[in-house]
Amino acid sequence: MSIISDDFENKTPIKKEKNPITKAESFESDKNFENSIRPKTFDEYIGQTSLKEALKITVAAAKKRNQTLDHLLFYGPPGLGKTTLAGVVAEQMGVDIKITSAPALERPRDIIGILMSLKGGEILFIDEIHRLNRVAEEILYPAMEDFYLDMTTGKSQTVKTLRIPIPKFTLIGATTKAGELSGPLRDRFGIVHRLEFYSTQELSDVVKRTTNILNIKIDEKGAYEIARRSRGTPRIANRLVKRVGDYALVKFSGQIDEEIAKDALSTLKIDEFGLDTTDRTLLKLIIEKYDGGPVGIETIAAAIGEDVRTLEDVCEPYLLQSGLLQRTPRGRKVSPAAYRHLGYKTTCNCQQNLF
Repeated sequence: MSIISDDFENKTPIKKEKNPITKAESFESDKNFENSIRPKTFDEYIGQTSLKEALKITVAAAKKRNQTLDHLLFYGPPGLGKTTLAGVVAEQMGVDIKITSAPALERPRDIIGILMSLKGGEILFIDEIHRLNRVAEEILYPAMEDFYLDMTTGKSQTVKTLRIPIPKFTLIGATTKAGELSGPLRDRFGIVHRLEFYSTQELSDVVKRTTNILNIKIDEKGAYEIARRSRGTPRIANRLVKRVGDYALVKFSGQIDEEIAKDALSTLKIDEFGLDTTDRTLLKLIIEKYDGGPVGIETIAAAIGEDVRTLEDVCEPYLLQSGLLQRTPRGRKVSPAAYRHLGYKTTCNCQQNLF
């Protein structure tokens, strides 16, 4: 991809914008909690066992060869630890990591500026990489493969092509929608891994680690109760730890047991399956108004007053994973498990619609 720049023609150097991508202020609220509980090593990182073992070997091999890592792509539902895992990789490689997101890379100068500021071996992490615009994506191609930036200067007959070398770096991309990545970009990643939902026991370990860091006392059953209502997602588990911890501090002595966890989560309207008010409203709508489905997602969104993308990206992944909702060519429909969980009598029509 060639980028025309009058700055080169006028012998004026491109000015690097101060922190055009990530601003420290935007992360201040995270530093107090999220950053404080993020693991620094593979041993501290809970879950994703097979992925961790593969990355350990990759990192060890790169360090022995004294080379940069191959570019990595992590994909999977939100909240499973893609950003955290990128930080662990950087920590184990002993290099700095620069974090940005694809929507922030609006202009060619944004991606060019950050690539030219990289030092040898550094890691560039791009979140939601499937949302990169076409120009930024094509600038990345030669940078990822040959560690060059291709640019042109001048106008009409005086156009000259420049190849500007950049230090070798590792790009780690994260996405919740791997299918929306273009083929050429996806093929340039040497390592591609999917992150899976966590088991209840893994989430229980996450809860206990977080409470230990935050100096919150919790017993085994209390940790398990929070874990099983966390939708298989560490980010949700950590958020619930804070909320339940606040409840225990104000209403009780500050220590969390099973009963206190149940009371706190019931107050937050999070049930035994980890469903919140929106999830239950969605399932009840399909059962009560559409006889269990199938019904189109646009109809559901309009009926409950939610955005279609919110339902598809936030609600549906867990409902589908847990078997409470099914996606068919004709629309969404609930399963008998959803009927039982919500206290409805399973109808014959629901059974027939399953096939």
